[in-house]
Amino acid sequence: MNTHRAFIPHPTAIADDPFAQQFGTPLPRAMRDEALGMTWQAFSNSYSPTNGPIRFGRWSALSLGAGRSEFKATLGLGNAIAPATAIACGPVAALTAMLYDAGFALEILEFHQQSLPDGRTVTFLRCEHAGRRHWAFGIAGTATDSSVRAMIAGANLLHG
Repeated sequence: MNTHRAFIPHPTAIADDPFAQQFGTPLPRAMRDEALGMTWQAFSNSYSPTNGPIRFGRWSALSLGAGRSEFKATLGLGNAIAPATAIACGPVAALTAMLYDAGFALEILEFHQQSLPDGRTVTFLRCEHAGRRHWAFGIAGTATDSSVRAMIAGANLLHG
């Protein structure tokens, strides 16, 4: 007997959820209440801004063994371009360290990631800094790139 059922959101939830309207899949429950009734443009501007003090450039990783890698990135910080390096077990930990070192600390409180029907990946983050909390999201062709975009959006929302 199969006891697993696919989640089918209530039609009203889809009608009021800007992400579900755009992609056919609902927002994380905790984020949905904040975004209900927003247009797609208002939702994108509120949770994935394209402006702010931080921009993300190139990214590379070199495996060091034992689950650790050296990550290198180019960050745009205000009017300056700065190289950043971190040794970490994964890209989220590496970017967290890079942002912290650059003066843009953030803590990830919630992390939700899913595949979209078009093959891209979306990452939703609830981030915090200095008692302020904000949801952010990023969409990209890979899970890592969508995580990076969501983290940069979150840092810009908290430090902008």
